[in-house]
Amino acid sequence: MQPQTEPFGPLLRGHRRRANATLEELAERSGVSARAIGDLERGHSRRPQIRTVQALADALALDGDDRAALVRSARAARTASSGPNLCELPDAVADFVGRQEEADWLARGSAATTGPRVAIVSGPPGVGKTALAVETARRVAGRYGDGCLFLDLRGLDARPVEPAQALVRLLRALGTGDNDIPVDTDERRNLYRALVRDRRILLVLDNVAHEGQLRPLLPGRGRAEVWVTSRRALSGIEHARRLRLGPLPAVSSAELLAAITAGGPDGAGGAGRDSTVLTDSTDSTDSTDSTDSTALTDIAGLCGHLPLALRIAGNRLLSRPSWTVRDLADRLAAEDLRLDRLTAGDLHIQTAFSLSYEQLAGPQRSLFRRLALVQGPDFGVELAAVLAELPAHRTEPMLDELIELGLLVPTTDDRAAFHDLIRLYATKRLHDEEPAELISAARERAGRWLLDSACAAGAWFEPDGGRAPATGTAVNATAATAGPPGGTPVGVLAPDSRTAALAWLQAESHNWFAALREAARTGRHRLVVDVAEAMHWFSDWWVHWGHWHEVFELARAAAHELGDTAAEAVQLNYLAWALRACLRDVTGSERRALQAEELARQSGDRVQQAWALHYAAAAAGAEQRHEDALERDDRAAELFRAAGDREGHPQALISKADTLCELGRPAEALTTLRRVVTLVTDPDTAPAPHIADFTLMNTWRLIGTAHLALGERTQAAAAYRTALATGPRVQVPYLRGLVLERLAEVLRQEGEPAAAQRALEEAHDIYTASGMAARAAGVAAALRAGPPERTGG
Repeated sequence: MQPQTEPFGPLLRGHRRRANATLEELAERSGVSARAIGDLERGHSRRPQIRTVQALADALALDGDDRAALVRSARAARTASSGPNLCELPDAVADFVGRQEEADWLARGSAATTGPRVAIVSGPPGVGKTALAVETARRVAGRYGDGCLFLDLRGLDARPVEPAQALVRLLRALGTGDNDIPVDTDERRNLYRALVRDRRILLVLDNVAHEGQLRPLLPGRGRAEVWVTSRRALSGIEHARRLRLGPLPAVSSAELLAAITAGGPDGAGGAGRDSTVLTDSTDSTDSTDSTDSTALTDIAGLCGHLPLALRIAGNRLLSRPSWTVRDLADRLAAEDLRLDRLTAGDLHIQTAFSLSYEQLAGPQRSLFRRLALVQGPDFGVELAAVLAELPAHRTEPMLDELIELGLLVPTTDDRAAFHDLIRLYATKRLHDEEPAELISAARERAGRWLLDSACAAGAWFEPDGGRAPATGTAVNATAATAGPPGGTPVGVLAPDSRTAALAWLQAESHNWFAALREAARTGRHRLVVDVAEAMHWFSDWWVHWGHWHEVFELARAAAHELGDTAAEAVQLNYLAWALRACLRDVTGSERRALQAEELARQSGDRVQQAWALHYAAAAAGAEQRHEDALERDDRAAELFRAAGDREGHPQALISKADTLCELGRPAEALTTLRRVVTLVTDPDTAPAPHIADFTLMNTWRLIGTAHLALGERTQAAAAYRTALATGPRVQVPYLRGLVLERLAEVLRQEGEPAAAQRALEEAHDIYTASGMAARAAGVAAALRAGPPERTGG
């Protein structure tokens, strides 16, 4: 027979009075607020949390039968008032892994004193927002003497939970009887805020639809803390801490998969696999484990490191005992089938994405689908507008909405990107919902806009930079950006400065380069040649991009298909430059330059013949064949001079001076370089200003090198500083880095180690920011070694 259970409120009051403790004294001892204790004693709070009861029992020094009776009474009260939607935390996530940094952030709490203490966790579908909030709440529940409440607001349902209904559930969970709950929503909110104001309580509001649903549920000023999860950023909520949750790190993804699959038969996640082994082993007996580890890593990557996708993949393994981990990895490798195969029972990764997709209006859905045609990693609003066939000012808020719903991820500089799996979902929706001819038209429209805009941006780097491209180029050949009636379409890019052109070309490089590849694949040879020609002078400003050899090889092949010998010679020259300057392929560079020289001679193009000799000279110099290099540079300089080419003539002379230095003839080099300074500063022979600036900076760099070879360190330092003074106009980071390295060498020799160190630090920062890892590593080694030695240049 069960012992008689006394009502919890009177029982607690009796123990408090026998302990001669006031409400405030018991509150101070237990960490439970005085108001909450009073509500418990009066029966206004009918569901005492077990953690709260234990804290009170400890404060009252209860043990034995008294403690057991108080706990039994609390459980009876909870049972008596139990029912649906009483806001208990969900069950713990047994295989929760990683997220320590995010959990620490969430658990830190808010120091807000002027309003509710709110933390908002947002992110794309399936990223694990709810799991993070629940797991962290369970870990820190002991801090909240008045309890932890959880409420799913079902923000992605067709009819999310109304604030009035949510307040009823919260008031019931706080112990308010149905007869005491006001009818008016504002009165419910006021009662709710009064109940939680002095309580140390944690409220987890999951799956919030929008700010209007959330605001009435936020407590006012007080001790309560609120954690919110939502696919939206809920940027309208003021004074909130915010965390945008991304995919798991790769290591945590593999750990999660291993934890899930370890739950299979015999704890091995299925016959023949031990998925808990995550490190390679040199022991041949562990080869199966190592194979499984590699396959787990592959699966994690194919799942995009999304916890929901990882859970589905793990469950699929558990439900297929005959599969190895590699079997599943191979099945998921097929992009067109991956989403369909990320299904386990009633878990479907597509369902998570569809809930967000269905929140969109028609034009937003169309934009989301068509963005799947972008081949680069991210995109800006202009490209999105071209795909949507809408003006940019209408497209931008649509992009914001896609980001808010977690269907896109914001990147840098107002650009956006897909998560890999969501890109596949968008692609599927595109092909399911749009006819093939519209898809083809959108792809063509975007590709043509990208290439035309690239030509317009590249024109800023031509010798007469900033002019519009000539009639007949790709820019003027397109009508693809025509928009719908009544709207202003996004026209071809028209940057208003070289800086803006540079920024666009770099930001959209993956996209316009993909469009160039597609144009080459589909035989639009003249367009390919035009774009490569537009990129020629720009390539000097971004030497270390990594794809110039591909750009100019595509154009060379296109010119060959056109039977245009002169254009092929031009593109061979550009390719020769790229092979040497970008890939350090000296042999290939010389071969292409000599081919260009032969074609240019056949077509009677003296300028291209000169450029070919110039590039062939550079290749010979790189192989220490300096006499060959000198002879070729002399011939190139004379051809440039005879043709009146203001851009090429100084370049050939600079190359000759460099060769003279290598031959141990720095005085002759100085004479040649001073001639270059005269050429680029005399209005009658000067190239375009921006090319003159670049040429001058390079010339003063070599003047410094020649002075240094002559032992004239003061003159060398002055030359390097003159080069640096030109640098801000040039805006070619790697060239500034080279000058700083040489200046550091002079400063070391002059006994100024601190100044030398600063110069090297700046060079290191430049190389790092420009992605020049090898040069950055060389400078870093010099910095670690102390007083810098010469590191090249």
